[in-house]
Amino acid sequence: MAPCSEAVRRAASVTPSARQLAWQALEFYGFVHFGINTFTGQEWGNGSESPALFCPDRLDPGQWAEAAASAGMRGLILTCKHHDGFCLWPSRLTDHTVAASPWRGGKGDVVREAAEACRRAGLRFGVYLPPWDRHDPRYGTGRAYDEYYIGQLTELLTGYGELFCIWMDGACGEGANGKVQQYDWPAYFETVRRLQPGAVLSICGPDVRWCGNEAGQGRAAEWSVVPAALQAANYTAAHSQKAEGGGFSRSLGSQNADLGSRAVLEENAAQGGELVWYPAEVDTSIRPGWFYHPGEDAAVRSPEELFGIYLGSVGANAALLLNLPPRPDGRLAPPDLASLKGLGALLRGRLGRDLAPQAAFAADSAAPGCPAEAARGGRQGCWQAAEGREAAELTLTFPEPVAARYLSLREELTVGQRIESGEVLLDGEKATEFTVVGARRLCPLPDGARCRRITLRITASRLAPTLQEIAVY
Repeated sequence: MAPCSEAVRRAASVTPSARQLAWQALEFYGFVHFGINTFTGQEWGNGSESPALFCPDRLDPGQWAEAAASAGMRGLILTCKHHDGFCLWPSRLTDHTVAASPWRGGKGDVVREAAEACRRAGLRFGVYLPPWDRHDPRYGTGRAYDEYYIGQLTELLTGYGELFCIWMDGACGEGANGKVQQYDWPAYFETVRRLQPGAVLSICGPDVRWCGNEAGQGRAAEWSVVPAALQAANYTAAHSQKAEGGGFSRSLGSQNADLGSRAVLEENAAQGGELVWYPAEVDTSIRPGWFYHPGEDAAVRSPEELFGIYLGSVGANAALLLNLPPRPDGRLAPPDLASLKGLGALLRGRLGRDLAPQAAFAADSAAPGCPAEAARGGRQGCWQAAEGREAAELTLTFPEPVAARYLSLREELTVGQRIESGEVLLDGEKATEFTVVGARRLCPLPDGARCRRITLRITASRLAPTLQEIAVY
């Protein structure tokens, strides 16, 4: 491959913020779609639903959190309000909330119970608050609605402790009055930055990028450094779901397959475009729908299918956001619980014991003070090839043959994302190829393979490649 151009060198120097690094360390977390739709059987309510419908007689956010933890998740995001406008907390700005329902005698607060359950379980907590509101009469009137939305944001950002994520989707349609609101994104973002500076702004936000579908599939090469134009909230809104229907949740759509290759970087530079660190999140549901529907009890994704989604998201430089919709009684259904428990068992069984500490490390290139050993899992520091090297070879040699099934790689993101491609050899024989690494690349190896020597051959990189971790499972 030709030496790095100026556009490629610039891309290799773009780095994440502290909040983005903290978010990327979570890797896998859950969505909880729960609200008035749970009781009507809809995916998108129209805003006319009576709060009297909301009465989960066995609400148990502790069960949600325990189930998420059993699957290996590190956080949960709650749909505090969906497009129907019904609030799961007693907002002081509207009467369309749990305070107007019979649940807990009008004294309940689902958001509070969920936040407290997450903290008891050791999970981070985040909130989903979409700007589209099909109930509130201020929607579509401009500043009056922006002030209402910012007021609700403020209630959530100041009343429930530290949040790791504020999730805003791009759906934008008509309100109860037939009007469409032009969202004041800068004002929304400023509110979050001021009140929860450590939280990432996701999807219609500048910190975390939507992968482009809800089917659970990322790109073959999911770059974290992309053209800044992709951060525009209106771009995400234009590619979001436009109408209610189950097909969108399993459709791959027409997402751009390439957002960050050298060709994209050169074209972006030629047009005078900037670059940003904008990593991807893969979001999908454990069921065909986002809210609970009893007819989908037999369509819950299996542990094996979920593990495959994990490999293609967390294992391909993206985070995984998996939706878990509770039933009307406020608890997760048995099929969902079983699948989540099974996924956790697969993750622990297949990716739970790192064999790399048994091996001797060697590299054909290393920057001063960065030996190959520095990439051994659990150690401080990182390996980096010598300056000027854009390819390298690292070898792990075991005292006895080992049964290696997965190779896990992580770059040192504080200096940027650099590795473009590579291959893995077992005892000198090519076993697999891989593309970008970034936060994590999981490389499945041939089933049943045993070897004494694993060679990692980095075939292309933007500047000198780095590795913060090499693990073998």
